[in-house]
Amino acid sequence: MLQPEFWNDPGEAQKLIDENNHIKKIADGFNELVELIDDIEVTHELLKEEYAEDMKAQLDEDVKTAEEKFNEYELNILLSDEHDYLDALIELHPGAGGTESQDWAEMLLRMYQRYADQQGFKVETIDYQAGDEAGVKSVTLSVKGPNAYGLLKAEKGVHRLVRISPFDSSGRRHTSFVSCEVTPQFNHEDIEIEVRSEDISVDTYRSSGAGGQHVNTSDSAVRITHHETGIVVTCQNERSQLKNRDQAMKMLKSKLYQRELEAQQAEIDAIKGDQKEIGWGSQIRSYIFHPYSMIKDHRTNHEVGNTDKVMDGDLNPFIEAYLRQNI
Repeated sequence: MLQPEFWNDPGEAQKLIDENNHIKKIADGFNELVELIDDIEVTHELLKEEYAEDMKAQLDEDVKTAEEKFNEYELNILLSDEHDYLDALIELHPGAGGTESQDWAEMLLRMYQRYADQQGFKVETIDYQAGDEAGVKSVTLSVKGPNAYGLLKAEKGVHRLVRISPFDSSGRRHTSFVSCEVTPQFNHEDIEIEVRSEDISVDTYRSSGAGGQHVNTSDSAVRITHHETGIVVTCQNERSQLKNRDQAMKMLKSKLYQRELEAQQAEIDAIKGDQKEIGWGSQIRSYIFHPYSMIKDHRTNHEVGNTDKVMDGDLNPFIEAYLRQNI
């Protein structure tokens, strides 16, 4: 950073700074653990020479702190895949079921927004397609923050809800499914992907959203379809059609780059995960609200009974269990 030419390329400079900060965080965390353990060993030796209740209480407190710090440090080490440090795109798509599934998608949207707020992440709604009666037909969020993709990749897959539907006048129990897709947000300047105009179709339409938040009076929303792969991206968060097109192209390039990376790997799900039908037998997690309360992750078998807490964004136990299962 002290070199005169360091800031000649601001993008590359920032990339190096981010990498340095990531490594520094790991090193500093390790050194902090070493100091904690040294302090514990000293206190333990003193206790063996002369027992004292206050010293024993301090030792217990230090051991508890060290365990918490160790678990936190271990989680940071687990977030070491090549793309974990990147920002993330979350896309929610309801399965069959109409209003019930669309309402479930909106509940998940709220859950992820609250989780991001708790993590200190910045959240931006890229695209929002409101449901006909309630909920959402589809929604795309940009989540920016340290290791956003590394954490949120644990949410990729189909989420299943079982509850008494508020939309059923007979009060029957319904099962709904929503697919959650999580993609790393690559720096488009670093992606060597050529998208020719003849390879895509660009459509514009009028933005729509709940409560007028996403509503425009002109056809500023943009939808881009990539013919060869069938990938479709949409953006409507900007009032300018040009800005929405630029954002949509960045999203398309990220998806195409991700697809290219997957093709180079022995297992396709190394980055994106298996793509399954949004229905029975394909869910990664079940949310049971009736006849009892439980949320269970079928990949790790981690489960909790406090469904309200999870729906308010307390996802870290599920995410940590997912990251630790391959240790």
